Amino acid sequence: MALKEDLSDVPARASSAIFLAALTPADAAALTSRAMVRRFGRGQALFHEGQMPDRVVLLRSGRVKVTSTTPTGREVVLAFRGPGELVGELAAIDDEPRSATIVAVEPVEALTLAPRDFVAFLEEHPSASLALVRVLSQRLRDADAKRIEFAALNTLGRVAHRLLELCDRFGDTEDTGTVRIALPLSQEELAGWTGSSIESVGRALQTMRALHWITTRRREIRVLDVDALRRAAG
Repeated sequence: MALKEDLSDVPARASSAIFLAALTPADAAALTSRAMVRRFGRGQALFHEGQMPDRVVLLRSGRVKVTSTTPTGREVVLAFRGPGELVGELAAIDDEPRSATIVAVEPVEALTLAPRDFVAFLEEHPSASLALVRVLSQRLRDADAKRIEFAALNTLGRVAHRLLELCDRFGDTEDTGTVRIALPLSQEELAGWTGSSIESVGRALQTMRALHWITTRRREIRVLDVDALRRAAG
């Protein structure tokens, strides 16, 4: 079974940060032939920060959060990854302990490879190696952009940025033009992702609701005014 058929739910708007979208059909088939299918339940860790690498994971369905823990014990959300994206590739390449924990935020099905098999695949498929370089380059650019946001924007602006990112990557546009963010995201996770306190994120969301930019329910956000979020995000 071809990998790209297995991952037919990858959004058409897939960016250069999605590894699968950058692979040729031949490279995708070669990667599939080396991999095993694994499933993870919501809340289950795919691997933990500080572990030595034992697998590289290519997500087939479901989303995960990438987190790190501060010395004071606070969870910082670094990113969310979805279908077609790689996790765990850096530790496999440099053979260093994992820099983050990966947790399923909904049921996940994934392909897993041993680090040596993943490295061998890259050595045998130069075009896949170039695709990985592009993925890592895009992630570095995203990380730099977030550093600028933290320095330049208040909590309202940072929350607006993250909601726009979620709309772009995981949003479902309804007939009314409303964008439903199809990701079970808690207020605590949003706070950890924006580098803000839960209280300040709560106030930002309250302001957005009062201005009719968004509506919220438990683990559900609907964006009513994308342009307003863009203005708030600068």
